[in-house]
Amino acid sequence: MYVQYYSDSPRTLAMLSPPLQITDAARQAGALAMRDVWRASELAVSRATTMVTGHVQLDQELPNKGWPRSELVELLVQRHGIGEMQLLKPSLASLSQKQRIAFVQPPYLPYSMACRSWNMNDKNLLWLRPQSSADALWSAEQILKNGGCGAVVLWQSNVRPEALRRLHLAAQATDTWIWLIRPLASAADSSVSPLRIALRPAHGGVSADIIKRRGPTCEAPLFVPLIDMPAGRRLFDKDHEAPIKRAPATTSARSLAAALV
Repeated sequence: MYVQYYSDSPRTLAMLSPPLQITDAARQAGALAMRDVWRASELAVSRATTMVTGHVQLDQELPNKGWPRSELVELLVQRHGIGEMQLLKPSLASLSQKQRIAFVQPPYLPYSMACRSWNMNDKNLLWLRPQSSADALWSAEQILKNGGCGAVVLWQSNVRPEALRRLHLAAQATDTWIWLIRPLASAADSSVSPLRIALRPAHGGVSADIIKRRGPTCEAPLFVPLIDMPAGRRLFDKDHEAPIKRAPATTSARSLAAALV
């Protein structure tokens, strides 16, 4: 019911109405519509599919508690062999049981015995050794578009922003996990990847510095223990590294056989 009255000067019309009643159904509909909206002070939670990393410390700091599917994930390493493959070992071992995994231009020759010791199905592992970086990027993009692999691990030293964008767009159109392993110096470059993690060696594990994620800035690196990494490993000097810029909240293969690390 409305009540109306007129003021003296100027003549205006005012209407008084009862307060709007919000029903439980309306509240539920509003919460459903806002489920993909995240605040910068909170880790993002969405309907996107994720897979647990196998490392509790890391899962707690990732949106949706795991590796995102259909999104480009960057691992920025101080140097190859510091534990980046062991970080991915639980995920790759699980995926390889029923799906193929493509290793594109790895810096070392994949070692089948190491894969078997990690409970990986080596029959589902594909090793691609393109002759150039352009061919490697093209191969990874085609694998994503084809959808025939459950995961892609791509190693590259220099990637142009437009190539990163193409990879990310191709990943968004498929149900595939993709990890791009790049040098730590690439942290200074901009990237469309929603998740970027800088990795450094640590005694008995690896130091993971999340420099970009959907959520608040991760202020300090995480120590992720890795069972197969030696506690007395050599650590590399960080004094000459380029400083890592944190995002605000919003090579050719070698013939030497080496174990995956």
